[in-house]
Amino acid sequence: MQENSRYAVGIDIGTKTVRCVVGHLDATTGTPTIVGVGKAVNSGMRKGVVSNLNGPAGAIDDALGEAERMSGYQVDAASVSINGQHILSTKADGMIAVGAMDHEINSDDLGRIEEVATTGKVPANREIIEVVPHSYRLDGQDNIKDPLGMTGTRLEINANVVSVLAPYLQNLQKAAELAKVDAHTIVPAVLASAKSVLNESQLENGVAVIDMGASTTSVAVFEEGDLQYIGVVPMGGANITNDLAIGLKTDPEVAEKVKLTHGFAMKRDADIHCSIKEEKETFTFSSEEIDEIVEARLEEIFDAVTKELKKAGRAGRLPSGVVLVGGGANMNKMTEYAKQALGLAAKKGTPGGYGGVSEDAETPEFAAAVGLMMIDADGFGRTQKKSKLGKPGFQSAKGGVKKAGGALSNFLGRFKV
Repeated sequence: MQENSRYAVGIDIGTKTVRCVVGHLDATTGTPTIVGVGKAVNSGMRKGVVSNLNGPAGAIDDALGEAERMSGYQVDAASVSINGQHILSTKADGMIAVGAMDHEINSDDLGRIEEVATTGKVPANREIIEVVPHSYRLDGQDNIKDPLGMTGTRLEINANVVSVLAPYLQNLQKAAELAKVDAHTIVPAVLASAKSVLNESQLENGVAVIDMGASTTSVAVFEEGDLQYIGVVPMGGANITNDLAIGLKTDPEVAEKVKLTHGFAMKRDADIHCSIKEEKETFTFSSEEIDEIVEARLEEIFDAVTKELKKAGRAGRLPSGVVLVGGGANMNKMTEYAKQALGLAAKKGTPGGYGGVSEDAETPEFAAAVGLMMIDADGFGRTQKKSKLGKPGFQSAKGGVKKAGGALSNFLGRFKV
């Protein structure tokens, strides 16, 4: 590999796990090939929000170190995920006069109308991640997707504004800085997952991505090629583990093994004995008891997901159904449960759109990290320095917190099937 090779990096900062994917960009096509994958156990976060800077900073450092040793290159910048119930999806509209009859709509006009549309719509303590235009109206002509270059005097916009609480965003950036990483692009995790698992047909027909993480379950609804809604439910796989620990009267470590090995989203026909070994001791539980505990929590999670779909006005009305990603999507019979609970078609999402073969990256839990790498490849792939020591040192990075912006620009138009 040459020193001037271009790389794209995605870092998914989950509540329990940080995952990193490094892609090498083809000089001709720009298509990324995965050359490095890493993951590390995370701490210092609660329900997607940073509560202690050192925890996620250390996990980012460890995950990057693993990916860097595999790829042979040092990472100093990346696209990073943000999560949590504070992520807000707001409808907005606005109108501006653009000039004389022969005036051609330019990028300045588009920037100005987005500013008009968002003024007063988003509280001062929130940071706008991106404005996603649904449609424009120019001198009475409706349903314009891109008015750039068209002529007219009056321009109107109907858009979806994605925003996050500014302090949470700044803490996330500070955690990345502590690991010597410039988080130059901030993207909600579920949108990054959508980037890697959806195709253009699904986006056009109507589909929802459900990202089932450890402490949160995120929902993103797409239709007519646009993001229609995004919401986050503050429950996930860790809640199932805790319920099992309480219900089965056992340690959380044993409960986690029970969930991963014997957890079923649908009740089994017959009661069987389920055994788990932990530190030379064998624990035996009833499958019927396990199923009842798992089902009770999943019912609560999917009731909340249904409410999110109702907020979007798409409950039971998505022709392409739902695509499940995240670690929770791996539970036995999860797609069958989702079909039953939501009344929609359901499938497990597998990341795609990249070259090379990586067993880790082909799993639902790596969907966000792969999507972030692809977003990085679209607009932010940059030359990295060759690694000499394996990974960057874990120490405080100097400099202020960079303001987010432009994270999802033309995001939906660059999906790779």
